[in-house]
Amino acid sequence: MLDSDHEILVLLETRLSQLSGLVKYAHKRGKKVFIHADLVQGLKADEYGIEFLINNIKVDGIISTRGNVITLAKKHRIFAIQRLFVLDSHALEHNLKICNRVQPDYIEVLPGIIPKIIKEVYEKTGIPVIAGGLIRSKQDIDDALESGAAAVTTSNYELWK
Repeated sequence: MLDSDHEILVLLETRLSQLSGLVKYAHKRGKKVFIHADLVQGLKADEYGIEFLINNIKVDGIISTRGNVITLAKKHRIFAIQRLFVLDSHALEHNLKICNRVQPDYIEVLPGIIPKIIKEVYEKTGIPVIAGGLIRSKQDIDDALESGAAAVTTSNYELWK
């Protein structure tokens, strides 16, 4: 992953004790590191936890499903991605309200294989959309990008090439 041409690394699940070393190493390799704050084991995703990630770990961006975490990241002027799980229409509408209120830099829509939803989220918020979750093939990536996604995330290493 550090040898790839990709500029940004997204760390979804890690331990607090490993985070500093991982971020320093990635920065030495010229990569920006975005951390999913909700999934760092040993970190409470509150104001103090976010300040720790920003001031001590030196992350370049924060990802979260929580609007208050996105608000904190924006307050500290770092990149903020709101993760939005599309479980049903009610969840979609609720999350769109949060996104319109907190104004993240990007919205990551999961699962990212629903082109109509990617387009709808962008149209209702004006915020660029990242497609993530269940991205399993090059066709999934192409479909997401064709539906208006600004980027795609996947844990499938073969698709990073």
